[in-house]
Amino acid sequence: MKVMVVGGGIGGLTTALCCARQGMEVHLFEQASEFSEVGAGIQLSPNGTRILHRLGLENSLEKYSFHPQSLDMRIGNNGSSVFSIPISDADSKYGAPYLHIHRADLLAVLLEAVKHLGNCYLYTNHKLVSIDECDSKVTLHFENGDSSDGDIVVGADGIHSKVREDILGLDNPRFTGNVAWRAVIPSSSVSEGLIPPTATVWTGNKKHAVTYYLRNGELINFVGIIEQKNWKKESWTEEGAPDELVGEFAEFCVPIRSVLKNVTHCFKWALHDRNPLKKWSIGRRVVLGDAAHPMLPFLAQGAVMAIEDAEMLSSCLMKEPLDNALTVFEKNRKHRTSKVQLGARSNMRLFHHGTPMSRLINYAPIKFAASIAPQFVHSRQDWLYTYDAENPN
Repeated sequence: MKVMVVGGGIGGLTTALCCARQGMEVHLFEQASEFSEVGAGIQLSPNGTRILHRLGLENSLEKYSFHPQSLDMRIGNNGSSVFSIPISDADSKYGAPYLHIHRADLLAVLLEAVKHLGNCYLYTNHKLVSIDECDSKVTLHFENGDSSDGDIVVGADGIHSKVREDILGLDNPRFTGNVAWRAVIPSSSVSEGLIPPTATVWTGNKKHAVTYYLRNGELINFVGIIEQKNWKKESWTEEGAPDELVGEFAEFCVPIRSVLKNVTHCFKWALHDRNPLKKWSIGRRVVLGDAAHPMLPFLAQGAVMAIEDAEMLSSCLMKEPLDNALTVFEKNRKHRTSKVQLGARSNMRLFHHGTPMSRLINYAPIKFAASIAPQFVHSRQDWLYTYDAENPN
């Protein structure tokens, strides 16, 4: 089987790796001139690292990653704790670790693995413009004049997916009313111990921040989310002004202000998502990752959902006749990814209670539950982390 993957990001490369390791011939097309990631860090929960380890990437990931001690929620203006969920025991509890890694490092690990496979072919400067399909093949046409025939096309081409447009027609993502900031600084630039070795959400009034470490603790990753209606530009490469970022979080506590005063380079973009799609495939065309289920970052599952998709799709292509494989794939994945999408939206609201009364109403019950029934609070993410895309039932 010849599989054609459109998009050379995390979802596309993982799909190529999963399919090629199953013996399929894979051709991956990236519209940019090189394989690269902008942005900053991502969190890889056990449901994602489990798959990456199965792909033989454990040692490569370990070289670049940081293992957080817990998943924490704190009040942004004073740093007080709402809850803390231990995660350093993820290996024993879930069978795979919880890792923090820079997007560029994860992409480099995946790209290196793909390059070592003789049945996987990579192409850059290939921007998809149209797709033709007949009973026995599908043909991709590119802006540079090239074309390619194959048995199936996988759209891993992001929130503005051309493959999804071909399946469902042109539509627009939904602006969430939130703007995201991202920055990375050397951890040596802030006092030791000021930023906890955890994945920490710092809640605020119509805004929140997230901090965690990357590259074995050498870097601190900062994400800031602000409710803002009048700026809707969606671009991972749009640079922001550090002074503006500092001002947005001026009322936050010392750890956050200390990180931000050392930011010299940051990115800013409007957050968009879509409602769950009615269908992901038609004929020999299918979408996955952000092309199928773009989601807000408030469950830290965007990249991991694409990784799960990749393994599930390759498994379906191996086990099912082609005319049934995409239907089975979509059936197995749609409910879970829709639940994650909606859960991320819910967390957006949870993190943005900043007034004293709002915090009391929304956070006091959580804090009380964490004190009297910690195991219940600690198990709230089990439905995410115990999932195994290889054996989903």
